[in-house]
Amino acid sequence: MNQLVVFTDRTPALIAAAGERASYRFFEFFTAQIRNPNTRRAYARAAVEFFDWLTAHGVSQITAIESVHVAAYIEQLQKARSAPTAKLRLAALRHLFDWMVIGQIMPTNPAAAVRGPRHIVRRGKTPVLDPAEARQLIDTIDTTTVIGLRDRALVGLMVYSFARIGAAIGMRVEDVYTQNRRLWLRLQEKGGKQHAMPCHHNLETYLHEYIDGAGLANDPKAVLFQTYSRATGQLTGNPLPQANAYEMLQRRAKSAGITTRVGNHTFRATGVTAYLKNGGTLEKAAQMANHASTRTTQLYDRRAEEVTLDEVERILL
Repeated sequence: MNQLVVFTDRTPALIAAAGERASYRFFEFFTAQIRNPNTRRAYARAAVEFFDWLTAHGVSQITAIESVHVAAYIEQLQKARSAPTAKLRLAALRHLFDWMVIGQIMPTNPAAAVRGPRHIVRRGKTPVLDPAEARQLIDTIDTTTVIGLRDRALVGLMVYSFARIGAAIGMRVEDVYTQNRRLWLRLQEKGGKQHAMPCHHNLETYLHEYIDGAGLANDPKAVLFQTYSRATGQLTGNPLPQANAYEMLQRRAKSAGITTRVGNHTFRATGVTAYLKNGGTLEKAAQMANHASTRTTQLYDRRAEEVTLDEVERILL
């Protein structure tokens, strides 16, 4: 509940001035209408910044907001931020104003007629490691400690199962289970979708050694990837935050001598690319990554970059 209540402190002055019903409707949009916490944060940021912008530009009533205000804001935003950010902010405003119109707080949706910036993506920007680099990173992790076993298991899980970081750190011990004499994973993906996948034999080893080494086998309801206490040398029982996972990956990459700037999605993209390079199909990769469309999977496919590099080397001077 605390995660939801925080939005009461972020109600913009323009909304508060419209009365209690408007404030409640605004708060209700983020708590009752949006279930994904990441989307909730992004949409709340978009709304608060837009209403602050309106106040700075002399708009004093919510009913005075027009499409020209939204268009001017998006136009200004495009100059300072990326096109995807502008598109996300516009989508947030459209949904919010739809909600306010349905609740009879506003007569019309001022964002409905505003066109977003054109943005076509053919190749993703997520940094991808060469398979040898990924192997190097995994092999340099010191697995004589519990935290080393945890980190290797987490990296291996993202590489070999194409799991999103959010789904990985949300797992419990019971989500690693045996079926048909093989270890399987149960992942809670976006939109509440449950995704099951068998483990690669390397990942099977990493998970077994981590779960046994951390003493988690007898606690199926425990969080699988937990924070670590340097004072006690043991796991704390608390879930590993996404930001901490990112910092861990930075440390591990630097320790392994990898100069590519890695992120939480790097290992998911690395696994997809490695699978496709070894004869895997795009359709199966999409199924394994739990993508609704192969177009999304193609953003993780970096095989074409190798062709480009080979062609560049033909420039002989």
